[in-house]
Amino acid sequence: MGPYDYVVEKIDGDYAFLRRTDEDVDDLMQVARALLPEETGEGTRLHWENLCYTVIEP
Repeated sequence: MGPYDYVVEKIDGDYAFLRRTDEDVDDLMQVARALLPEETGEGTRLHWENLCYTVIEP
């Protein structure tokens, strides 16, 4: 499993909705914000590997 790349499409309370960017997938994945880096906001690009999310710098 993984690694995968995501972009944060929407933040709603304690949850973020992520869209995969490394595949053509339209579904959004709901993730608890507590699992994401503190600086995560809408539009942030994330990399998931080894059960850990990291911010992808532009």
